[in-house]
Amino acid sequence: MRVATFNINGIKARAEALTSWLDEASPDVVVLQEIKSVDEGFPRDLFEDRGYTVETHGQKSFNGVAILSKLPLEDVTRGLPGDDADEQARWIEGTVIGDQGAVRVCGLYLPNGNPAPGPKYDYKLGWMERMRARAAELLAMEEPALMAGDYNIIPQAEDAAKPDAWREDALFLLSSRDAYRRILNLGFTEAFRTRHPEPGHYSFWDYQAGAWQRNNGIRIDHILMTPQCADLMTDTGIEKEVRGRDKPSDHVPVWVDLDL
Repeated sequence: MRVATFNINGIKARAEALTSWLDEASPDVVVLQEIKSVDEGFPRDLFEDRGYTVETHGQKSFNGVAILSKLPLEDVTRGLPGDDADEQARWIEGTVIGDQGAVRVCGLYLPNGNPAPGPKYDYKLGWMERMRARAAELLAMEEPALMAGDYNIIPQAEDAAKPDAWREDALFLLSSRDAYRRILNLGFTEAFRTRHPEPGHYSFWDYQAGAWQRNNGIRIDHILMTPQCADLMTDTGIEKEVRGRDKPSDHVPVWVDLDL
């Protein structure tokens, strides 16, 4: 089972780029971020025609997450627990049934947090604390589960081509990285770094200042796995070349293969 995460930066703007990648890569499950669409406006037919079940948690013009699955998808829930007043569409989860077992798949779009300090940064840290609570619940289930998406966190200096340029950014502030580590250190395994500890791997290149052409990237799209899920991992990767195609997102897909 291949599970991929992809921040597409607008489903209407990237429909062709996304479907071309799906036709080529054919992942079993995809979690999408920044669909920027209400649920009823999401072009479901594009994906259902390709054999995917579609579940969305959208809002107008901003944010929005989705799960696409070629495999049976059950018990879908929307919204990160812990704040009933939070109207931002940033979390969706469901159970995917594979040939040899099931995995709970959580798709997330973690807040950016800039400018920091400020209300947006406070929201980011508060959201991450709520995520930590949900992550602890997933661990307590003692079953395969993963949390995949755009974390808007640069975990360490090796995850940025120019780390000094990000020192004052909410994505790389020490308090942001500490909040990320508090989640990771509950007992999760970060898929990509287990196979690729070396620097120079990125999942995001800004549209500005020739970032792609200069390979001035950052790695902010991550897949965190419970121990039971990590035991099933057979491979993981980043599809960097997708960034160089026509009308690309500023992110690229990141994936993990599970023996399920």
